[in-house]
Amino acid sequence: MEEESMEEKVHDVKLKEELSKRYLSYAMSTIVARSLPDVRDGLKPVHRRLMYAMRQLKLDPKSGFKKCARVVGDVIGKYHPHGDSAVYGAMVRLAQDFSVRYPLVDGQGNFGNIDGDGAAAMRYTEARLTEFALALMEGLNENCVDFMDTYDGEEQEPVVMPAAVPNLLCNGSAGIAVGMATNIPPHNLGEVADALLYLIKNPECDIAGLVKYVKGPDFPTGGLIIADQKAIIDAYTHGKGYFRIRAKWEKEDLGKGQYQIVVTEIPYQVVKSKLIEKIAQLLEDKKLPLLADVRDESAQDIRIVLEPKNRTVDAALLMEHLFKQTELEIRFAMNMNVLSSDGVPKVMSLKEVLKEYLNHRHKVLIRKSQYRLDKINARLEILSGYLIAYLNLDEVIRIIREEDDSKAVLMATFKLTDNQAEAILNMKLRNLRKLEEEEIRAEYDELTEEKNGLEALLGSEELRMIRLGEEISATKEKFGKKTALGKRRSQFADMPEDVDVPIEVMVEKEPITIILSQKGWIRSMKGYIPLTDEFKFKEDDALQCAIHAYTTDKIVLFDTSGKFFNINANEIPSGRGFGQPVRLMADLGVNDNICTMFVFEKGAKYVVSSDYGHGFVIDESHMIAQTRNGRKILNLADGEVAAFCKKITGDMVAIVGENRKLLIFKLEEIPSMARGRGVALQKYQGCKMSDIQIFKEEEGFCYNRSGGVANEKELLAWLGHRAQVGRLVPFGFPKTNKFFKE
Repeated sequence: MEEESMEEKVHDVKLKEELSKRYLSYAMSTIVARSLPDVRDGLKPVHRRLMYAMRQLKLDPKSGFKKCARVVGDVIGKYHPHGDSAVYGAMVRLAQDFSVRYPLVDGQGNFGNIDGDGAAAMRYTEARLTEFALALMEGLNENCVDFMDTYDGEEQEPVVMPAAVPNLLCNGSAGIAVGMATNIPPHNLGEVADALLYLIKNPECDIAGLVKYVKGPDFPTGGLIIADQKAIIDAYTHGKGYFRIRAKWEKEDLGKGQYQIVVTEIPYQVVKSKLIEKIAQLLEDKKLPLLADVRDESAQDIRIVLEPKNRTVDAALLMEHLFKQTELEIRFAMNMNVLSSDGVPKVMSLKEVLKEYLNHRHKVLIRKSQYRLDKINARLEILSGYLIAYLNLDEVIRIIREEDDSKAVLMATFKLTDNQAEAILNMKLRNLRKLEEEEIRAEYDELTEEKNGLEALLGSEELRMIRLGEEISATKEKFGKKTALGKRRSQFADMPEDVDVPIEVMVEKEPITIILSQKGWIRSMKGYIPLTDEFKFKEDDALQCAIHAYTTDKIVLFDTSGKFFNINANEIPSGRGFGQPVRLMADLGVNDNICTMFVFEKGAKYVVSSDYGHGFVIDESHMIAQTRNGRKILNLADGEVAAFCKKITGDMVAIVGENRKLLIFKLEEIPSMARGRGVALQKYQGCKMSDIQIFKEEEGFCYNRSGGVANEKELLAWLGHRAQVGRLVPFGFPKTNKFFKE
């Protein structure tokens, strides 16, 4: 029988479906119960449980501190079945004024620092709640929110906090779930409060209207936010966007023309010690030629001192260089992915977040008002019973003294409720004073007035909106910009002009010789070595190209697929070896090779051509490639390869083909293009183009001839127009069909 029952419990399922179900279950658990904050109170479950546990321990700001180990023990024992280190780590972050804009935990002891040092063990540190945290939980005992059973069913915990403060935007949040993440920057409470008040009065407003109040993030570590108004509006409209944050710096005059730069604020979440290590490492690697030294003179405030190389160094240029090289400037990627009031993850706009918060506060207000109304009704019921008792005091005393079931007789005689009769019977003799009767009448009248106000409030949405506005204004008054905590820390700066830091600033200018082999190995050698020297290469390899350059130059490579690549001369490996494959510096195609290499020159123009003689004129601006993938310029037909890129140094073009036909025509006949296949330069039948030369008409063209270089100024024999065949080369022209021996 047992075997049969076991067999009945076994079901055949598809592994793929079961894996999908279980993984989805895990993913949703991570999203809802761990990583994403609730849009209403801005808290993740671990933070909410921490706050509630500390409240239960009565750790309010006016009480003493308790050991963090006690708090963590309560959290993991009663509410949060996870590791103590994770809970303590969350608690530590809520106490760090450089991590959280409005700290929720007031810590005593070592809670870490901006240098990245960790907090002391939880047995050493102590904590209590802040006023901001109390405001977040204000009204928990007034049936403002729902409660749910804890994981073991022994106690109850709040599903969400009442949140008298808009914590989600004020403190931000960051988390990585399964398949999604969130990264919300902190904001200024005063600005968020103003936006909420504006939204209450203008429910149909647009994001641009709200951005007039919420001007942008307000990071606890300050810094300068660089973003134009359109980018800010777009970010808050879509719930995603980027903010550039720069360190705040000033120039300190040391006298006699000398100065130093002092950084007083660094970007959010940047570890100061690592930042200084990075600057020091770049300095050691000689990548910061304008900087002489970096020192950390920080105490309570940030003070990073940067010494320029000399007094002539421009401070702004030095800082621009550092902004590009280090975390003195970062990009904060905002992603307002939160759990809606229905528990559904969603990327929300600024308006949606504010509306969800207002809706939550509206529900809290209704529940809070109803709870108070119920309490008042219960108290009025008791007070009306007391008043009946005072009016009939002698009869009440007689019934209590003489009747066996005095409660029932009281209820029948004076038409009292059970609660009223019970309250009269429990009344102390000392309360039977005339003064007590007057106090009861005064309390009755006061509560009746409050009851009428609450009933009016519950019956009018307009009144509730006014009350919400009053509550938000009170919160703004308590934590707004007029307070030390609420003063804006991050300032705004205009978008800086894109200062292109010259490579001369970053690299010491030295002459070098760059050598490229036919197999694609590139290297540099110090100094200008004669290009006629015999350079050493690997077996079966030979010279492809050699040029003179400076370490500050940009080198342009042109490959057989018609692409241009750019590499910095200082990045080319130097030494006595064979260098390294150029493919490590430029993403060439498998079957492509470099056909020419030269130094980039501003304002220069070139003629590019395929081996079949199709080409055009291109200027230097189109040769700049932004990535290692290069920039495609010359389009090619099947079987065609890019072969020539000659700098324009004259007004005439001389082209020779494999058929030893030479054609000379004016350069102006070749069109200028940014990209394309170009036009036919010389006409061929069954052969290809061999070489091209650009020269000045009055100087003539040159070529190698036995005994030296020939200079041909009589051009009439070969003069023609583009795309013609041309005539045989002059006597003595090299058999290689090249103007000069390579």
